[in-house]
Amino acid sequence: MHNLRIDAERLWDSLMETARIGATAKGGIRRLTLSEEDKAVRDWFKAACEAIGCTVSWDDMGNMYAVYPGKHPDRLPIAMGSHLDTQPTGGKFDGVLGVLAGLEVLRTLHDAGYEPDTPLMLVNWTNEEGARYQPSMMGSAVYAGALTRERCYDQTDGDGVRFEDALEAIGYKGETPAGPETGAPGFAGMFELHIEQGPILEAEDRTIGVVTGIQGMRWYKVFLTGKENHAGTTPMHLRQDAMVGAARLTLAVNEIARSYEGRAVGTVGRIEIRPGSPNVVPGDVFFTVDFRSPDAAILDAMEAGFREVADAVTAEHGLGIDVQKVSDSPPVTFDGAAIDAVRASADSLGYSHREMLSGAGHDAGYAAYVAPTAMIFVPCKDGLSHNELEDATAAHCAAGANVLLQAVLARANAADAAPDTR
Repeated sequence: MHNLRIDAERLWDSLMETARIGATAKGGIRRLTLSEEDKAVRDWFKAACEAIGCTVSWDDMGNMYAVYPGKHPDRLPIAMGSHLDTQPTGGKFDGVLGVLAGLEVLRTLHDAGYEPDTPLMLVNWTNEEGARYQPSMMGSAVYAGALTRERCYDQTDGDGVRFEDALEAIGYKGETPAGPETGAPGFAGMFELHIEQGPILEAEDRTIGVVTGIQGMRWYKVFLTGKENHAGTTPMHLRQDAMVGAARLTLAVNEIARSYEGRAVGTVGRIEIRPGSPNVVPGDVFFTVDFRSPDAAILDAMEAGFREVADAVTAEHGLGIDVQKVSDSPPVTFDGAAIDAVRASADSLGYSHREMLSGAGHDAGYAAYVAPTAMIFVPCKDGLSHNELEDATAAHCAAGANVLLQAVLARANAADAAPDTR
């Protein structure tokens, strides 16, 4: 077991091959969830897993499960996985590395004729990014019971296409309800490999991040309503300019987050102005707010602070406002034994490493609701992610995959690996 190593060249070739599905001119990927490009990469994934003897299935959220057999089929599998969907201008590694490294782990075992004591499972979670449909991490959230499928099914994209309809259109709406208690495959533990999406590992010249948890995240949709009017004839003091209100609230988000410097971040990442004419005072503005912190109390305080400022700004400018919380992911602390398995694997392979908290949300956060879970980070160039220029080295990708291999096998061959008691 300790002598097994993944095929670094094959892993890199898989990353580059799948990067052609939805490839952009700048070298990134546009593979929005439930799009034709998503269908194409799902079909590729299914075929690749079946070629090494896996049984592939998917649930009614489109989460895909590839199960690799073990000596004791009565045991719940140890899972690996991440996601294959991307941002509109996404990179080659975000999410994809975690899935394809898991595939490479299974290919390595298959090539060696090695059968672990416990079955292994590779998961492709649906709509992790939340770019086409909000909130993010829908597939894992429904699996964990944090969201209802009905709420997710009714979400629409910018063209008014419902999530459920898009899922059916690409042929990946399964009959089994998502969730470990509803017939979908369960697992006794999960490990997710991911690029860091930050600069710390690269700056410290370390190869592996041993991730101890994920900071909490809250998303809001904000709708401001003013009054459209002629930009040339409406005096400034008589305007109900929704964009002015949005500008002040955007600054407030920044100021609120800065008041917790080092402990929180806040972002307005999307804004839409209507009617969007240069000579019309904006009557309606929609924007998003993203607050994150490892401390739930700080998230509460940030939300309360934003709502207080929003009330004051809208009253001053005569605006209507509707603030909708669309996602609330509390801070997650990963399982101690799973973290130890990652650390021990990095040590045994001689990779430099450090403990760290994830600032980004991941499917592993919801997986932790139902089973012991941990994450592995590898560096990405300049800490850049959610960008077509996102980059990572073949050596770092291989190192992360080898840590994943050893951590998963250590858990799969443990004497206390969980039996399937469902």
